[in-house]
Amino acid sequence: MTLRISRIDGGVTLTVPRGVSEQEALAFAAEKQGWISTHLSKQATASSVGPGQSLDVAGQRFFLRDGTGKRLQVDGNVIALPQPAEKGRAQLQAWLKEQARAELTRASDRYAGRIGRRYQRITLRDTRSRWGSCSSAGALMYSWRLILAPPAVLDYVAAHEVAHLQEMNHSPAFWQVVRDLYGPHDAERKWLRQEGPNLHRFRFEA
Repeated sequence: MTLRISRIDGGVTLTVPRGVSEQEALAFAAEKQGWISTHLSKQATASSVGPGQSLDVAGQRFFLRDGTGKRLQVDGNVIALPQPAEKGRAQLQAWLKEQARAELTRASDRYAGRIGRRYQRITLRDTRSRWGSCSSAGALMYSWRLILAPPAVLDYVAAHEVAHLQEMNHSPAFWQVVRDLYGPHDAERKWLRQEGPNLHRFRFEA
């Protein structure tokens, strides 16, 4: 029997081999309660975004404030959110997606041009299991939350996925394409492993 805790949403998964009774499984989980509590306490607490908070967007820190208009307003590094709060969060999320699409398109175009390849389209999603993907048809998919990561991390993910336009695998040849496009990337991969899950702590739902 094994226990796994998601670093993204804190979900606890208990995997039980065939033949193990429910009673045995629950007893095993109960024995690990201390371990579960310790790991959950180390995770960032999810919170709804709103006035008084700040967000790093494409490497720039923005401060969220109460707005007086019906639309989100960006003035320098201040973002004024309309009321009610649900409306403000929805408009903020839409704005973040616009910034993500612009930055990811810029990076994808640059890297695709370097290897002489063309991608079919770019799709943004709020994925929890991966930061990006590339289909065999050349369709690129990215998590829009990459806009909340350091710009170097966003660029690395774009280079990684564009490299799949040439090598649809993770062979040594693929990683050589990534190095040719981006250069050394150990720091960016480490950041995604250690800090990436924290990007999901920001909640924009009503």
